Amino acid sequence: MFSREEIAINPHNKLRLFIHVTSVALIGFILIGVPSVAAEYQHSLHGENEDAVDTLIKMHSAHHGVDEDHRGHLPASRLNVELVGHVTVSDIVPERISDVGVLGNFAYLGASNQPCGKGGVYVIDISDPTKPNEVGFIPTASGSFVGEGVQAINLNTKFFKGDILVINNEICALTGNQIGGFSIFDVTNPLAPVTLVAGAGDHTPARYADTNQIHSAFAWQQDRNAYIVIVDDEEAADVDIFDITNPSAPKQIAEFGLDNWPGAQNSQSAGMGNFRASFLHDMVVRKINGHWMMLLSYWDAGFIVLNVDNPVSPVFTNDTDFTDPDPQTGFSPPKGNAHQAEWSYNSKYIIGADEDFTSRRAVVGVDTGTFAGQELFATEGNASPQIRRGMTLSGQTYFVGLACNTSLPPAAPSADAIAVIERGDCSVPEKVANAQKAGYAARIVFNSAGPGTCESILNRAATKNVPFLSVSRSSGFAILGITGFNLDNCRRGSDPALPPPGTAGSKVTLTTQFDGWGHVHLFDANTLQEIDTYAIAEGLDPAFATGFGSLSVHEVAADPEANLAYLSYYDAGLRVIKFDESGIQEVGHYINVNGNDFWGVQVFKLPNDPTKQTYVAASDRNSGLWIFKYTGSLTMSR
Repeated sequence: MFSREEIAINPHNKLRLFIHVTSVALIGFILIGVPSVAAEYQHSLHGENEDAVDTLIKMHSAHHGVDEDHRGHLPASRLNVELVGHVTVSDIVPERISDVGVLGNFAYLGASNQPCGKGGVYVIDISDPTKPNEVGFIPTASGSFVGEGVQAINLNTKFFKGDILVINNEICALTGNQIGGFSIFDVTNPLAPVTLVAGAGDHTPARYADTNQIHSAFAWQQDRNAYIVIVDDEEAADVDIFDITNPSAPKQIAEFGLDNWPGAQNSQSAGMGNFRASFLHDMVVRKINGHWMMLLSYWDAGFIVLNVDNPVSPVFTNDTDFTDPDPQTGFSPPKGNAHQAEWSYNSKYIIGADEDFTSRRAVVGVDTGTFAGQELFATEGNASPQIRRGMTLSGQTYFVGLACNTSLPPAAPSADAIAVIERGDCSVPEKVANAQKAGYAARIVFNSAGPGTCESILNRAATKNVPFLSVSRSSGFAILGITGFNLDNCRRGSDPALPPPGTAGSKVTLTTQFDGWGHVHLFDANTLQEIDTYAIAEGLDPAFATGFGSLSVHEVAADPEANLAYLSYYDAGLRVIKFDESGIQEVGHYINVNGNDFWGVQVFKLPNDPTKQTYVAASDRNSGLWIFKYTGSLTMSR
């Protein structure tokens, strides 16, 4: 659960410039803002930026796994999946590769921010899938990189006939040449790509480039016109649609976001306003029963379906909710983290992937006072010391007010004192820095009052070297031992009075609990009711919480002819599932002896292949392109 408030430049953790540094995630993920993503994070692009570029890079790295929880991989194994071919691209370094797109006889691999300054797209000839061959590289601007926006499609409009490649631009350094937005290339001849437009996008507020940084993009042709929808990492109105009928001259035609769809909001998405827990991560568009439909993956709000027959004015149709408690883990509230989704080949089902790089959740146990015995859910700051498995941190809490430069917190009365801070008036980095300087062993920030903030729990890119947790406003009151909290009153801003700074609250114990890695949902596409969920066994086993890499799903690609889907599972490899109204079955998997770290996955057929074989392209973050085919049965076993 993240807010764009705290990101700086752009990450992809659960955040991406998101809080998915939600964007250079919060940047898979949050710009997790110039982590989510995210992630996968989003970003803190709203003037509360502490060392924006550095924060962005830290959050992006955390999102895609470089800490002690994200090393290693599961043992090699294979079932009903045949490796057809693979290629290691030039200039490869760990975490260099991002997404993959396929069109015709060519695949396109995104080059991320490792190293920053060399982002772009590798062009791979796959006409012989047993021997994929790197044949070119399309650079993006220095200081920018490519994440989850790699897509190649054929266009036939009055302005353009041929193949185009669409990429997103996220920002990893302020070089003076960095660009945001999206770029379009004419790849009718993939060996000689031509730039049609570079860095097109939303010019407001555009803090780090001429256009806002974006985490993902999806283009489609609708009758004789063509459009692109992008994830705007720098605004709460994060769904931007452009007319690209003339791909050399995109025109923005729509801008909207979660605030526009009250029917999609719930307690987990944290309601309305700029500072909310949910953000857009990915989207696809398809014509279904004569209507153009857009499927949005909206992190903690869930998966949202819009009618875009008129792209200038999309209409909310329906949305999913996360089952509470989570069917796989039993935890309440459920994790959320709607990262990416697709319709099945016949549009009867939706398969949704929840990306989650954190296999634990933080808990504040109240040890004394009125609320003794309660365990309160919290999130840990992505760039602060983590409370590891088996660790506890106990101490007396003290309310320290807003802890801004204009209202400094009182000095900690003991070495184990824990600061409880109210959100508001200044940035969270400013608050936590002041609390640390005052000598507190840990910092807990509870949310502010208002229509869209009270009960959201925000993930922040707050640094410094003591633990930092975020809790809802009601949890903050419970920690302080204050009774009389009422959600409706909180939304109206009429809470019980808070005590003077320096007042002691309850004694608490801070711990973490294993709550699994990101997993998969199956929905009925007509009703959006959840049919089933799926997780790999290791993703639910605490023994695999550390030492085996990131065991989260990242993306899903639906088979074009059967109820099959292919899942890129980071360090758990490629997974194949079958599904129908009875649920989900895993029917295939592949993990190389040296491990795999898969990000993107696409299904394709080669244009001149007489066998019409279905292939699966997967992008490995540490090597390049891997091509597979599924060899198992197409029917469900009962």
